[in-house]
Amino acid sequence: MSKTDVAGGDRAGSAGGRKGQPAVFIGHGAPFNAIEDNEFTKEWKRIGAGLPEKPRAVLAVSAHWYIAATAVTGMERPRTIHDFYGFPNELNEFEYPAQGAPELVAEVAELAKPRWVGEDQDSWGLDHGTWSVLAHMLPDADVPVAQLSVNGTKAPEYHFEMGTKLAGLAEDGVLVLGSGNVVHNLRAVDPGKGNTGDAWAHRFDDEVQSLLMDAPEDVLKIVEHPDFARAVPTPDHFLPMLYTAGMAAASGRKLEAFDKGYVWGSLSMTSYTTAA
Repeated sequence: MSKTDVAGGDRAGSAGGRKGQPAVFIGHGAPFNAIEDNEFTKEWKRIGAGLPEKPRAVLAVSAHWYIAATAVTGMERPRTIHDFYGFPNELNEFEYPAQGAPELVAEVAELAKPRWVGEDQDSWGLDHGTWSVLAHMLPDADVPVAQLSVNGTKAPEYHFEMGTKLAGLAEDGVLVLGSGNVVHNLRAVDPGKGNTGDAWAHRFDDEVQSLLMDAPEDVLKIVEHPDFARAVPTPDHFLPMLYTAGMAAASGRKLEAFDKGYVWGSLSMTSYTTAA
C-alpha cells in the first residue's frame, strides 16, 4: 500500500459563481441496489437530478472504508471495489469509472488532517457504499470522486466535528456524501420480513429523524437511546450520518428526510439531505 504522509495544505479558494451543494446521507442497504430500480434508488436518482449544478467533485464517507486511521484517497483513477460475495455476476462485474479527485487532497488535508493519502490503486478506491449510490445519483460517472475513511478509533464526537469542518467544502461545490444505515443490525436480519422494520428499529430511526430535522447539533444525544445498542451493534454504518449532521449544524441548513423505510426488519433505509 503506497501512502503519502500529509502534514497539511492550502485550501483552494472558492471559485466565483459556483453554487453550493447539499449535505447528503444515503441509507444504502444491500449492494444489489446498485443495479436495481426500486423505491429507494428512484429517490437517489431524484436527489442527483435535483442538485443545483454538477458538483466539482464528490467526497464520500462510506461505512465500508472503516479503518483505524483517518485517510483519504488521492489516486487519479480509483478502482471499483467489489467488497462483497454471493451476489450475481452482473454486480461483480459492475464498474463505476469516475476519475479521482486529487485536487481535493490539499483541502481535505487541511480540514481532516489525515494520517495518509492513498495514491496507488491498491491503497483503496471506491467501495460499494460509494458507487452503488453514485450509480444512481450521478450515473454518467463524470464527476471526480474521493473517499474519506471512517476512523474506527474515534468517538462519535470526532465524526460530528469532522462534519462541521467539511461544511465549507459543500459551499465550494463539493458534494459530501455520507453512506451507511442509521439502523444496521445484520444479526437480526430476517429476509422474510421484506420491506418492514421491527418496532425497536422504528423507535430508534424515528428519534434520529426528530433530532436531525429539528436540532442536528444535538444528534449525539441519540447514543443514550434505549435501543441504541440494538440499532447500532457496530458503529461503521452509523457514523457516516454524523458527518451530514455536523455539516447541517455548521451551515444552519435544515435536514429533510427521504426514503423513509426498512428492509428485513433490522435495516433502516432512511436518508437525509439539506433543504435547498
